[in-house]
Amino acid sequence: MAGIMKILIVDDEPAIADTLAYALRGEGFVSAHCALGGEALDRLAPARAEDFALVVLDVGLPDMSGFDVCRQLRRHSDIPVLFLTARADEVDRIVGLELGGDDYVAKPFSPREVVSRIRAILRRLRPDTRQPAATNPPADGARFAVDRAGLRIAFHGHWLDLTRYEYLLLALLLERPGHILSRGQIMETVWQDGGESLERTVDTHIKTLRGKLRAVRDEEVIHTHRGLGYSLR
Repeated sequence: MAGIMKILIVDDEPAIADTLAYALRGEGFVSAHCALGGEALDRLAPARAEDFALVVLDVGLPDMSGFDVCRQLRRHSDIPVLFLTARADEVDRIVGLELGGDDYVAKPFSPREVVSRIRAILRRLRPDTRQPAATNPPADGARFAVDRAGLRIAFHGHWLDLTRYEYLLLALLLERPGHILSRGQIMETVWQDGGESLERTVDTHIKTLRGKLRAVRDEEVIHTHRGLGYSLR
């Protein structure tokens, strides 16, 4: 991964923040720390010049929930978010991912594991620079066009306004048209987590994808195979 990447740690426990900062520094990252959600939103505001590659965000902050921080952040930023929490129950994981989080680690955790997950997130979200970027919308006659360098997809000549995971999910279906992909396969490829407890996240993203496709053309594109998974017609 070229260049030094800066990570923002948002946690009100100094010992945890210091441990993570030390682990990140040992792996070639630069980090900054703040203890409040409001301060994090201020530092991540579009007007600020700070260029962070990823946010490590504690769910239980003193001033506001980490989920609320992520919800507000997603209004203007697609920066990757790794949640930290003392509560490892299934509901928190699902809520965190559906809000736009990229991964979820429960306390206590290994700092090396957190750094490894950060590397995996950043590696997964890097554009494939081997693919040429599409600078103009495709002709209306083309059903789909994928711009892998720009991480975008066009449907019937219109670029879709996709979130990161919506792009990855639709791109995966486009790679294997007609093939049925189970929720577990989709989780493993797109989120790199095939746990059954998170498969509702796939259903949520499929629903929003269908809405965006229908907004361009009222056409049934993604087919549900009950008990099996999804396929692209």
